[in-house]
Formats: sequence, structure tokens, C-alpha cells
Amino acid sequence: MNDISVLIGGKAGDGINSAGLTIAHLFNHLGYRVYIYFDYPSLIKGGHNFAIVRASDQKIGAHRETADFLLALNNDTIDVHTGMIRPDTEIIFDAGNATRATGTPVPVSEILTAENAPPIMGNSALIGAFAKTAGIQWDVITEVFRRHLPKDAVKNLSVARKAYDAAQIKRTVPVIGPGRLPIITGNEAMGLGLIHGGMDAYISYPMTPTSNILHFLAEQAPHLPITVVHPENEIGVIIMALGCAYAGKKTAVGTSGGGFCLMTEGLSFAGQSEIPVVIVVGQRTGPGTGLPTYTGQSDLHFVLHAGQGEFCRLVVAPGDAEESYGWSSLAVQLAWKYQVPAIILGDKTLHEGTYSFDRKEVEGYHVDPGIPGEELVTGQDYRRYRLTGSGVSPCAFPGTPDTVVKITSYTHDENGISTEDAKISRVMAEKRKKKGARLLEEIDRLLAVMTYGDRSSPVALLAWGSNKGVACDVAGLLGLRVIQPVVLSPFPLRQMKEALSGVTRLVSVEDNMEGQMGTLLRGHGITVDDQVLKYDGRPFFVDELYRKVMEVLK
Repeated sequence: MNDISVLIGGKAGDGINSAGLTIAHLFNHLGYRVYIYFDYPSLIKGGHNFAIVRASDQKIGAHRETADFLLALNNDTIDVHTGMIRPDTEIIFDAGNATRATGTPVPVSEILTAENAPPIMGNSALIGAFAKTAGIQWDVITEVFRRHLPKDAVKNLSVARKAYDAAQIKRTVPVIGPGRLPIITGNEAMGLGLIHGGMDAYISYPMTPTSNILHFLAEQAPHLPITVVHPENEIGVIIMALGCAYAGKKTAVGTSGGGFCLMTEGLSFAGQSEIPVVIVVGQRTGPGTGLPTYTGQSDLHFVLHAGQGEFCRLVVAPGDAEESYGWSSLAVQLAWKYQVPAIILGDKTLHEGTYSFDRKEVEGYHVDPGIPGEELVTGQDYRRYRLTGSGVSPCAFPGTPDTVVKITSYTHDENGISTEDAKISRVMAEKRKKKGARLLEEIDRLLAVMTYGDRSSPVALLAWGSNKGVACDVAGLLGLRVIQPVVLSPFPLRQMKEALSGVTRLVSVEDNMEGQMGTLLRGHGITVDDQVLKYDGRPFFVDELYRKVMEVLK
């Protein structure tokens, strides 16, 4: 297995994210699949930023503890990441700013002065030196820079070339194939998936880690039939979204835990009024503001139970870019088919992580939009909440000729007229419950629980969200099974029991302190035998999880 890790670090403003992405594209051109983990503090200026680029000949979604190449723009990169440096790690460093490093020095300041280039291009110098050190041909660098750094590509290439010519080949990264895949973030995959599902409007107030969905869709809006709105706060977001959905526009919103707190009354409104809406919730470390730019999986039970009263909701937790695309599409489709709120539950690792994206893996994410026998009747006989066998009332929208479309957050009758009648209250509650049962039937026809690794192994790792990637890596090393529930509500119990067939030991891997997925399974009669938990805001390294699983299995 070809597996290479590169870390590049510097301060905010050094263009670390852009540099990491450029390195990933170099590997992509050599035929590798890539994954990038970005790490940065919650600061406008300063602090230590770094990116870990991992390249492999197999699909990956996690990073490793040590680096084969370390690119240092300053001393912090050496000091902070001493533990990632092996005796054979190739260190490429800015000779003027990373004075405590040893390895391949790059005279960044001299190169920038000679080329009359701005300081931000210092990372191009390090990338050039890295490419030479790794034995990557210059024509690959030229193509990557021209394609992915079109602004000032000529000057960037001149800077990179001087560093390239001054460095020496230390090891050669093999070319493994001509195949190239798109490289996208989890946020971009979700945005594309929402569009594929038929989304008409995206409404959001920026909040890490979902902010880039808003930015990405705003950039694409001029080219697509979608509306993108940035209101004044999260309460405005959810109310505007419900208004758009009531008017017939398939609408999604994005936020994190703190913003979702403010949306919960609107969520309950959606449950009672049966207005479909999709809510992307990107988890980060809490409680409170917590660690704003770091990861976590501690909002599971929050999103499962948020809002007052009882109502059906769809909750999905994709684990990589392809699932983010596919299940975001399905969330829109299912929310509108069953007129329920849908929540896409991600985490910082997934949302801001960058992946090779295989289009072949996203085929077939489609459901039939109609429910047989539930035809829409408009005009004077229209009843917004008409009782049906499925619990789903065919939905008309304002502007339909001769049709009054009345919605309310109060308990109501079939016409949408508020009532406190006991019998009607019970009947309408049971109507909403029927929708959940029909939604579960639909979920059971989809791949709601995934299995990877050795499917005959009696030991299984239970992973959800972004932990899919690291769990699959470790399972491959140890010959274990991986079980990944993607749909969390309504819970696909039949599929989960099938996935657990033959399992005698179930080990839950989670980024929270209480083992929330294990608690969810216990509520359905399934026992987790062991837990491997991490709650410091950082995702699992592959090597770290390997050790912890080995300790558990002793």
C-alpha cells in the first residue's frame, strides 16, 4: 500500500489551506486518493495553522500520527509537531523563519525578493522544494499551479522553480496511475447534494464549521436556479426558511450547535405545521462556545430530541464526501415527500475535511417523490391537513387557484383551524406518527446501515459520522468489521440487527465523553461491549485508534 503523509504549517496568513490543497492536487495528478485535515485556532490573526495531507492508493478519510514530509514556514511547526517527526521524516523549511529545523533549507526571503513576490508566496517556494525532494516531475507542478492557482500562476511558478532547482531528490513518490478524481470538502459535497435533491433556497448565518456551505452556494448561485440568503441571525434563518417552504420552495439551512439552539422553536413549528425543512448541523466541541474551530460528536442526542413535543424527524449522519452528497440529496427529497424536518448531522472533521470524490459512488440517491393513493385535491375542498392512510397530506401552496392553504403552529383540525378539542388533538398526533412509520419503511429500502472490513469478523467497530474513515483504516489492519449507522432517526433497527449478525463484541468509537451512539443503541436493545472515546476537539489519528482498540481487545 502506497501511503504518504505531508504536514505543512505556519501562521495565519501564510496560506496554509491553499498550500495543503495544492499539495493534494500534486498527489492527485500522480493517481493517489487524498484526504486533508486542517487545524487552526479561533483567531482572526496569528496562531499556529497546519494541514496534514495524506495520499494513498486506496480510499482514505483519516490522518496519521507521523509525517513522511514536514514543511515548516516557522519554528512553531517544528516545536508543535516534534512528535510527528520520525528519523526518516524529510523536513523542508524556511531558512529565515524556521531556524530550529534541520533538513532541506529553503531561502524563502531571498527567492521572494529576487522575484519581487509577496510573502504569501513563501508557501509556493516550500512546495517547489518539497516536489523536488519527493521526486515529482516539474511538468506536474506546472499543470497543478496553472489549473489551481490561476491568479499569479506565472509568478508562483517562478518562485517554486527557484526552490525546486535548489533542492535535491531524497525519495521518490511513485506514480500509481493516470486516474484523477475531483477534490472537494465535505461542505462542498453537501452543497452539491442539496442541489441534486432539488433545493431551491439556502438560508444561513455563518457558523463554523458549516460557513463554507453558504460561501460555496453563494458563489454558485448566479449559475444555478437557487436563492442564497444571509439573514441577521439564526432565528431569522429558520423563520425565513419556514416561510420559503410554505411558499413552495425546497429550503435548507446550515448552522452548528449554538445556532441550532436558537432554531429549536422553529423546528417544533415545522413539526406541528408539517412544513418540510432541511437543517445542516455541523458539530464542534461544546458546551457553550467551546472550541469553535475543533471537532466533536456530542450533539447527537440534542438533535434527536430538540424541540418541544413529539414529532417525526429525519436525522442522517454521513461519513465522507460521497455520503455527504448522497444523503444531503435524500434529506431534501425525504423531507418534502413526508413533510417533516430533516437534519444532516456532520462534524468539523467531515465538513472542513477535503476528500477525493468518486462520482461512481453517488449514483442512485433518489426516491420516488409521490405516495400512491395520496392525490392532491385543490379548490374549495382542499384541506391542508387532510387525514390519509399514510399520514401525509397532499400539499398545495399559496397561489393555487381557489385554494386556501392555512398552516399553524397550534393544534389544529384538517383545515388548519386551531382547536383544543381532545379527540382532534389525539387524531392529529396519531396522523403525524403515521408519517414516521411510513418514513421508516422508506428508510428500510435504502442503505441506512453500512458494513465494511471483514464482514465475518466477530469483533466490530461501531463508527458514525467522520469516524467511518479512521475505523475502516484500523479494521483493515486488524481484520475487523466496521458497522456504520447513517440514518439515526427513525432508527433502522432491522438493518442494524442484520449488520450485527455474528458479532460477539461491539466496540463503539466516538468523539464525545458519554458514548452517545452507545446510549442510542441501548434504547433499541443493543449492547455496546466497549467504548473508545475522544473528546479533546481533535479527531482520531489512525495509529492512535489502532493502539486504543488493541488495548480494549487484550
